[in-house]
Amino acid sequence: MFDLKKLKQFIAVAEELHFGRAAVRLHMSQPPLSRSIHQIEKGLEVDLFIRNPHGVELTNEGEVFLNEARNILLTVERAY
Repeated sequence: MFDLKKLKQFIAVAEELHFGRAAVRLHMSQPPLSRSIHQIEKGLEVDLFIRNPHGVELTNEGEVFLNEARNILLTVERAY
């Protein structure tokens, strides 16, 4: 199950394309952020990122999930 916190974490990594920078942006350390993203990928049974030594890239599935995650957050914001 995904909560809004995890969606925000995914979006931060997707926008920064770097776990370290995303962790700073979210005011958290990198290991819990990495675990959170791994849990999302495990739940979806798909890789959302291609990891490399200098950061990450979104997979095709990651691009789709990014759009959906943004739409979900926008819908929630409109509801409030």
